Amino acid sequence: MYWAEFLTVALIHLLAVASPGPDFAIVVRESVAHGRRAGTWTAIGVGTGIFVHVAYSLLGIGLIVSQSIVAFNALKWLAAAYLLYIGIKALRAKPADPMATEAEPTAAERSPRGAFVTGFITNGLNPKATLFFLSLFTVVINPHTPLAIQAGYGLYLACATAIWFCLVALLFSQQRVRSGFARMGHWFDRLMGAVLVGLGVKLAFTSMK
Repeated sequence: MYWAEFLTVALIHLLAVASPGPDFAIVVRESVAHGRRAGTWTAIGVGTGIFVHVAYSLLGIGLIVSQSIVAFNALKWLAAAYLLYIGIKALRAKPADPMATEAEPTAAERSPRGAFVTGFITNGLNPKATLFFLSLFTVVINPHTPLAIQAGYGLYLACATAIWFCLVALLFSQQRVRSGFARMGHWFDRLMGAVLVGLGVKLAFTSMK
């Protein structure tokens, strides 16, 4: 009975998640800099962050945020500040030790928890995701759809997002790919830092309408 609605939700989400943004940038950076495990945990963190958006959408809090300029701006600036913080740290990357082996990309040890939190915060604080899920749960999904079904949609969205970014992590953590990026050394970190700073600045100037 709800298959048509579910397929619509799935298609819209596919188009949204495939569009490069902060989530994509952070998963790529973690995968290249720290390897497959870090990239995968970052992807899982991003997917888990979806539950935050689903929860407040089901509770109606997203509507409050969308109607309150103060609440929206607070979320927007917090997210922008986080992206700028990560980006500036990457921009300050120093050249690798010339004595280090060239066979393996140089990278500091990254804990699963640290990678997970990075992905979770990047997705959970994104106000553009707030507006996306608000639109999804108020325009696309019929308000008369049972709450359990809507929660099922949310579970799918979280899992699909995590799987998508796990594939991204798998691709960019391949040894050949990492070695290629490693040859650029700190310039890759600086490039990704510039991307994150740019996304942060763009996010800072995002308006509600």
